[in-house]
Parts: sequence; C-alpha cells; structure tokens
Amino acid sequence: MSDDKVLRQHLLYLLRGGGAHLDFEAATAGLPVKLRGVKPEGLPFTPWRLLEHMRIAQWDILEFSRNARHVSPKFPGGYWPEGDAPPDATAWEKGVKAFRHDLRAMQALVANPSTDLFAPIPHGDGQTVLREALLVADHNAYHLGQFVMLRRLLGAWKGRAA
Repeated sequence: MSDDKVLRQHLLYLLRGGGAHLDFEAATAGLPVKLRGVKPEGLPFTPWRLLEHMRIAQWDILEFSRNARHVSPKFPGGYWPEGDAPPDATAWEKGVKAFRHDLRAMQALVANPSTDLFAPIPHGDGQTVLREALLVADHNAYHLGQFVMLRRLLGAWKGRAA
C-alpha cells in the first residue's frame, strides 16, 4: 500500500474519532433538551454554545480548505453563538446535522486521491489540506473532551470513561 493511501487512512481514522478520541455521536447522543442551554457553575459555556462553536470552527476550516472566496468569521466572537440556549426547538438538530455534514465533507476531501495533502492552499499563507484536516481533528477532540466534562457536571453522562 502506498504511503499516500496509508496517510489518508490514518487521517480518516482520526477525523472519525478513532484511537483514544471520542467520536461526535457518542459525545452528543441523548443529551436531554432541558440541559442544552444550562451552564454549570464555573464553566463559560453551555452544551449549545460548545456545539455551535465546534460547528462554526469546523465549517470555517473546511471552507478555507476548499474555497478561495471564503471569508472567515471575526475572531473570536464570530466563532461562538450569541445565546446560551438554542434559539428554537429545531436549532440543536440543525447544528448537529450541519456538524456531521461538514465533517463528512472534510473526510471526503482527505479521501479524494486528487487532493494533494501537501500542496500549499493557494489562497492561504502556507497551510495545506493535511494541516487543516489535523486542525479539525485536534479542535474536535479537544472540545469533545470538554463536552463530556460538561455532561458529567450536568449529570447527563453515562458513556465510556473518557
């Protein structure tokens, strides 16, 4: 098997939450609606704010990786939602669905043999698709760990020890 194919397989494994990482589905599944906007004492965010931050950041990285006309949100405020709770009954599911969609799109970009993982992104300043894929995996892993901690503090975690 070629080194390129092996690298792509390793990246996809990481993006899917493989190894020591927790996947998105395990971290978010079954969170009660009534807890999605609750902020435990001492924490700066709610499950809703964390979900939306992850979604926005992942979307931004994906779009930067594939779209020269993409304009990133203003940092840092543009990477977080306004309120602590979902604004309506469908917002949570829309956010989850959008996160999944963009994660699959990043995986497809990595899996596509015509994507040169090492070529500098033309509209960037040295970034590569490899770097951006690792950034998505790293950012997601970091915040999924926070998601589990948040759920534990809310008494809503029955998953594996993480």
